[in-house]
Amino acid sequence: MTMTRPLTKRSWLAVVMALLLAVVTWPNPGQSLPQGAPETVCDTMLPFHSGGSILPQNSVSPFSVETSSTTLGQGQTLRVDLSGVPAGLTFGGYMIQARNRNPPHQIVGQFGPARDGTIKLMNCENSVNNSATHSNAGAKQQVLLEWQSPVDFLGQVVFNATIAQSYNEFWVGVPSQPVQIVRRDLAGPPLPTQGPSAPVGTTRTPYVPPSYSAPNNVAAVVSDPIYTGCGQSKNCFGFPDGCVASKTCTSIAVVTVRGDVFEFEIQSGKGTNAAYVAVGLSDDAKMGDDLTTECVPDNGRVNLYSSLTSASPYAAVRSSVSQNSARLLDASIVDGVIYCRVQRDAVTNVQGRTFDLRNGRYHLLVASGSSLKENSVGYHDIGRLPSAQAINLAEVQDLGGSSRLLVQLHGAFMIAAWIGTTSLGIIFARYFKQTWVGSQSCGKDQWFAWHRLLMVTTWSLTVVAYVLIWVELKRAVWHAHSIIGMITVFLCFIQPIGALFRPGPNDKKRPYFNWGHWLGGNLAHILGIVTIFFSVKLPKAELPEWMDWILVSFVVVHVLVHLIFSIGLCLNHWQITGMASERHLSQRANTFQMGDLSHHQQHAMRNGMSMERKMDAPYGSMRKGLLGVYGVVLVLFVVVLILLVVLAPIEQYLGKS
Repeated sequence: MTMTRPLTKRSWLAVVMALLLAVVTWPNPGQSLPQGAPETVCDTMLPFHSGGSILPQNSVSPFSVETSSTTLGQGQTLRVDLSGVPAGLTFGGYMIQARNRNPPHQIVGQFGPARDGTIKLMNCENSVNNSATHSNAGAKQQVLLEWQSPVDFLGQVVFNATIAQSYNEFWVGVPSQPVQIVRRDLAGPPLPTQGPSAPVGTTRTPYVPPSYSAPNNVAAVVSDPIYTGCGQSKNCFGFPDGCVASKTCTSIAVVTVRGDVFEFEIQSGKGTNAAYVAVGLSDDAKMGDDLTTECVPDNGRVNLYSSLTSASPYAAVRSSVSQNSARLLDASIVDGVIYCRVQRDAVTNVQGRTFDLRNGRYHLLVASGSSLKENSVGYHDIGRLPSAQAINLAEVQDLGGSSRLLVQLHGAFMIAAWIGTTSLGIIFARYFKQTWVGSQSCGKDQWFAWHRLLMVTTWSLTVVAYVLIWVELKRAVWHAHSIIGMITVFLCFIQPIGALFRPGPNDKKRPYFNWGHWLGGNLAHILGIVTIFFSVKLPKAELPEWMDWILVSFVVVHVLVHLIFSIGLCLNHWQITGMASERHLSQRANTFQMGDLSHHQQHAMRNGMSMERKMDAPYGSMRKGLLGVYGVVLVLFVVVLILLVVLAPIEQYLGKS
């Protein structure tokens, strides 16, 4: 039988010390996780307090997330402030992220480290430093963080934070006001980063705060007061054309006249990610020498600017216009929608020009874009539309957008000519003179008949397109596109005239004509394609920048086809040279026998040699097959490029990012 020894004083002291140590090291209900949130909660932002049995508070959070600006350029830095309301209220732990306001609400941007080490950066969704949490759970009244916007993101972000006042009291998804990320020319330096840790995989649904829920679009459209009275008591004009009737304008300008008071209301559309919205007064519905009124959000407020535009290069210059010629009466930016109400002077003098709103007639020109320049607005990549008529602003009427038909026809004809018919015509002239031998159309060899038809089509399309753009512009505009285009049109115009005076096949001057005709045609073709490249940057064309890649793809295909045909031409030359050598030897060996042949036999031999000369050059089937494939690909390129011209700006059909 085993006897139990009573505890000694030393044993009792050890037990008491162990209990005290356990009490001291037990988690304090009033403290958060001492080393910050783990990356396993990146998607939910839910503290795993007491194994997840403690739920977040449903009441309004006494803490707020404030940002130093509501508009930020790509790659620029923003200050984010976590604090309590009222001031002095303390909290222990937190976790914060910036998420895209639109689905799929991914985490964007990155936070910068604190110099004092009080901020712990987290790597969520396989990205570095895109979330932040506390490095100690001590009581704090305020936390200041620095966040850098992505360089490739346009849109709105919302900062969401989980803030723990105590172990049992915490709020999840405390939102900031939306921050608009816009494109700027000048971006700040990137924040320093820490090395990435191993990413944590997860299959949980990302946490989406209630502030992400968008209002009903139909209700928003119906209740928007800017459309009230359009065409009855005020002039309204917006784009896309016809949007005023459906109340769905991407941007809209409203003019109300009361005596000598001229009020302009300007508003961007919801979800456009606009960095500015503007309205211009134009004499000719074309960019250049227009008085513009610009509403630009900056640091949480909407600023008003007046500018004078220029078309070449595209710019809106503020320094030439008195900024006192207009006054901002009301402005706001809510859910990314920019709105301002402006009163303009009845008369404004700018660089010797007078804009008289009482007596003058002007086209309204509405524009908005997603980028800003230093002391100016950026390109109107979201959209731009001038009104069809020049009006006196006091005459209330329904306004429609000006037609782009002549510009679209100009672009479509030039693409069909210099991408389509010219490319195919050059291929026929260079590689098919020994194909379809003996077959003729209209008394001419097949290659020449097709070459002439295609080149006459090029000439006709080019001349008509050139006339159309002059009718549209009514004046000379000097830039790379117009200058190179003019040289191309000149070369194209003289090519058929020179062909009419070409020397005969045996004339000693014929080689000079052949070289000149070849050089003029190929130079015009190259310059024509270069001219189309320069058209992509023209504001009036409104073409997407990625059209350049389609043009580059065409050039690559065209060069490859030339290379394959050239290799085939060399093979033909070698094979024909070899056959000629064999024939020469055969003729020498058999010359003495000709005298012994009858007249009928000699005639038959000569006919055989003549038939051989009338046969196609070798590899004729390959050339015809490659021509068929190239023709199909060429048609696809022409169709796609013409569609981009006709549907420009194509973004309104594809949707905006």
